[in-house]
Amino acid sequence: MSARNRRSTAAVITAGAAALLTLCGTAEAASARTVTVPRGLTISDGTRHVVVNGKSIDFGTVVRDLAWNPSGSKAAFIDGHGNLVVSNPDGSHRVTVAANPGGQTWSHPTWQVAAADRTNQIPAKNNLIFAAKIHGKTVLEGVKATSNHGKPAKISLNGYAGDGAVPQTDNAWPNVGGAYGTAVYENTHTGEVYLRDDYLRQQGGALAKGSEPALSPDNEEVVFVRSVHGHDHLFVEDFGGSTNVVKDITPGATTNYTEPTWSPNGKTIAFRAPTGTYTVTKTAHGFGKPVKVSKHTGLPAYRG
Repeated sequence: MSARNRRSTAAVITAGAAALLTLCGTAEAASARTVTVPRGLTISDGTRHVVVNGKSIDFGTVVRDLAWNPSGSKAAFIDGHGNLVVSNPDGSHRVTVAANPGGQTWSHPTWQVAAADRTNQIPAKNNLIFAAKIHGKTVLEGVKATSNHGKPAKISLNGYAGDGAVPQTDNAWPNVGGAYGTAVYENTHTGEVYLRDDYLRQQGGALAKGSEPALSPDNEEVVFVRSVHGHDHLFVEDFGGSTNVVKDITPGATTNYTEPTWSPNGKTIAFRAPTGTYTVTKTAHGFGKPVKVSKHTGLPAYRG
């Protein structure tokens, strides 16, 4: 074979290899845009991309701690500048609800949505509550979800009558559930989960040892994380009856289960593990075994 023919053959092979690599890259990119998840479950991982309806959507900005309003029509999150932002489900029409003034770390926004109660003269609520770390102390703050560069205010925390005061700092990971704006949150100093009733008296108190709580849609159960023999398990406390019952719903955990969230119908809990996203579902006798529903790892949240 002549030198000229060898060069021509090499060029063809090189071009073919390049085309093959391009096709492989395109296939990989297409694969990366589709993630298998159960219907209604979304996953954010601290990047610009959020898994929604099984598709990885570019929100156009870093998305941290994403949460959906009850109807699923709006998403709230902390953006790459540390601001509190609300957007459409595809990341469009972003509005800075509150701009971080600097020197603060905001995290874990949750929607507080409740209808007006004219009988008790309680107005409708459409707020966002989040944790703000200011000068080393973490407090809960709130702002109207419809604000544009609004000014957050500290959330009042009062203990139940006769139970004494509740901690005013070191409070984090707020989560609101139900129709009345009730919230749960963790206190990193006491290591306990607290309840805040925001209906009539805005009172609350400690529920149990744990962290990262989420309140069920019917306000009768809270799921939270608690360490057991070196691993993070999920516990559920049922306070809807005459006595509170706390149960480990992942007793066989051999890894860390964290960041739980309830499905809108209250029948399933999704959570994070090092190897992906899992769920547990209610049965006639409690909860079933954890089931891996996605290889994608991040903060799970249900879109109503």
